[in-house]
Amino acid sequence: MDGITFGRASLLCTLLLWALQVCSGLVTVKVTPTVEVIKGESASLPCTYTVSPSSNNNVVEWFIEQETRKRVAFRSQSGDGKSDEGTPLSGRVTMGEDYTLTISPVQPADELSFFCQVTAGPAGVGEAVTMLKVFYAPEKPELKRPSSQGISVGETTSSEIGTCETMNGHPQPRIIWFKDEQPLPEVKDKKEKTYMIPSVVKEASGLFTIKSTLYMQPTKADKDSVFQCTVEYSMPEEQIMKKESDTITINLNYPSETATFSLLNPDPVKEGDTVTMKCETDGNPQPEFDFKKDGKDISGGQGGLLTLKSVKRSDAGVYRCEATDFDNLDADLSGEITLAVNHMDPMSVTPAGPLFAKLGEMVEMQCKTKASAAHTVQWKKGSEVLSQTGVLSIKDVSYDNAGEYMCVGAVPSVPGLTAQAHINITVTGKPMIETPVHGEVGKEGDMVTLKCSAHGYPAPQFTWKPSGKESVSVEGNKMVSSLTLEATAEVMKDGVTCEVTNEHGTDTKNFAIATKRATDNNAADRADKQQGGSSGVVIAVVVCVLLLLLLVALLYCLNKKGKLPCSKKDKKEVATGEVNNDIVVEMKTEKANEEAGLLNKRPATEQ
Repeated sequence: MDGITFGRASLLCTLLLWALQVCSGLVTVKVTPTVEVIKGESASLPCTYTVSPSSNNNVVEWFIEQETRKRVAFRSQSGDGKSDEGTPLSGRVTMGEDYTLTISPVQPADELSFFCQVTAGPAGVGEAVTMLKVFYAPEKPELKRPSSQGISVGETTSSEIGTCETMNGHPQPRIIWFKDEQPLPEVKDKKEKTYMIPSVVKEASGLFTIKSTLYMQPTKADKDSVFQCTVEYSMPEEQIMKKESDTITINLNYPSETATFSLLNPDPVKEGDTVTMKCETDGNPQPEFDFKKDGKDISGGQGGLLTLKSVKRSDAGVYRCEATDFDNLDADLSGEITLAVNHMDPMSVTPAGPLFAKLGEMVEMQCKTKASAAHTVQWKKGSEVLSQTGVLSIKDVSYDNAGEYMCVGAVPSVPGLTAQAHINITVTGKPMIETPVHGEVGKEGDMVTLKCSAHGYPAPQFTWKPSGKESVSVEGNKMVSSLTLEATAEVMKDGVTCEVTNEHGTDTKNFAIATKRATDNNAADRADKQQGGSSGVVIAVVVCVLLLLLLVALLYCLNKKGKLPCSKKDKKEVATGEVNNDIVVEMKTEKANEEAGLLNKRPATEQ
């Protein structure tokens, strides 16, 4: 082949290769690079394409890639979408008119690369790939302690602290350990003092179960440490989520170095209290304890607690606890408590009751006691404090002073430490009736009830005059007699007499019986009646004045005629022995001025 022929052949090959490249680039396929979905939901994988020049015989196919490519669905430009049988997606996949591949429900195994391939006849073939990512939140992690009894401080090998497990997550989650809320570095080297052993199990569902076991060589400082694990997992849109386990503490064994002995009662101890004393060491487990009082062994202690019920003053003293830890025989494990039991003697009252006092005399009572601390003494009657000194003096005793008195002793520094004594004073003397409450009845003949209340000792006897239906009762320090009788005219006039008598004397009071005043509901009626009564009084006064004036006028006329026996003429007749037995009274009208003068005249006795 000459050079010219070779050159032409090379040019032809170059043109052919260029043509092939141009043709293959005429099919353009577009998909969503990554689709994220929650397990159990539906996933939609869209696919669009362009072909130049256009073709009417296009076929769109969806493939998955596992060990090899396998078609799962296809659709021609003019036909219906169909899914392939015998694929992992059979029965769960459909292809729409817009060539979108829909998977429902999504399973963890569906996390694959999906290829959308478009075959356009002479225009060639084009494809694009979508990555389907499946997410599922794992369960709350469960943290368990080992079944062993405890971990001992000072061991040369690491001990198991706990195992954290979380189930059913996708994609594979991560476990992080925390000690006292601080994350522990993830260490898998068993040569280290602290390390973790992880394990992963992929379930048949495609979800992951993760375990992690923590190992440590704890020290005594870890006795109160709190351990926890957290599962960290991914969710759509690059979210990093967390779930926390419950917390645990470890049962750590370590030797005792010191012991403490303490009294658990918050308040000062008094007689009758229950006392609890606690002995404990700073080691674990706690050793056995022995208890002593004033150097002598005592029983009753259990688990480091010594309980004394209803203590007495004799229980006061020095208490001691002792323990032995065989892991540290050199330690002094003992403690002491000096127990003080506060107490108060019974109250002593002089004179001892019951006390009888005569009406009007003086009474003095004294109350004493002894206590383990400074104390107070009060005399009280009811809630009223009568004395703060322990001595109570009553001058001129009255019946109101009778009754029960209480002497109360207390230790202010010891809450609840009190004692008390009671004494009853009876006042003897002549009976005395309280101010009587008079009775009222609607009208004569009604029944009325009267109450006669009297003080006195011995109890007085009641006598009513007149008598009726009587009942006697006791109200406090007094006797009360109730009498019911008819309000006769005699009772209304004279009242009722109550007489009380005992060996010291007698007292009498009269109870008046009156008719109840009439009451009207209408105020206007009452006003009318009052007005009517006032008018009647005015009229009566006017009539009396007129009669009086008429009498004065008559006397004046008689005097003018000289016909009054008490006139001067009469006196002369009497002196001469001549008596006029014929008296004529003559009334006639006088002049106006005389009448006016007569009206203004008043008898000498009225001036």
